[in-house]
Amino acid sequence: MGLYKLQVQEDDQSWHDVTSAEAKVLTFDNEDVARRKLEELYPVWVQLERYQSGPKRTRVVAIWGNDDDWPKK
Repeated sequence: MGLYKLQVQEDDQSWHDVTSAEAKVLTFDNEDVARRKLEELYPVWVQLERYQSGPKRTRVVAIWGNDDDWPKK
């Protein structure tokens, strides 16, 4: 089971997490749900990325919940 968050890139090339109205990072248990939310929030950027080969402005990032989630060696 994974955990995913959304990020967008600003004009200055810095990436930041997408947050809720309560200023909390939006996280999702399912990558497909995360991608649908990204498209809902940033429809123009997502559509442009599908048809242009230029740099990306949006992304879904897989994250670990905490150190206990790391695979055991």
